[in-house]
Amino acid sequence: MYLHEMLNEIRSKDDLLRFLTALRKDLVTNNEDWENPTLDRYLEAMQGWIKDMDSYYSNTNQTIPEQPTWKVIADILYAAKIYE
Repeated sequence: MYLHEMLNEIRSKDDLLRFLTALRKDLVTNNEDWENPTLDRYLEAMQGWIKDMDSYYSNTNQTIPEQPTWKVIADILYAAKIYE
């Protein structure tokens, strides 16, 4: 299963842990596909995406979360991989 497909399956802490395992593996095996492969760039992208995430949820017809869920945390972690 691809990372973006896993996002829709995250409902628990254990789901998030499986996602994190897959995300780390993806970084190792597909580093060239990551826009932000260093910790500094990854954290900067995470910060930017969190700032702009309401627009993402709105533009994809999803409810803007008031509180983070396990899925929202995974969304943030995944977005930081590719956010510019």
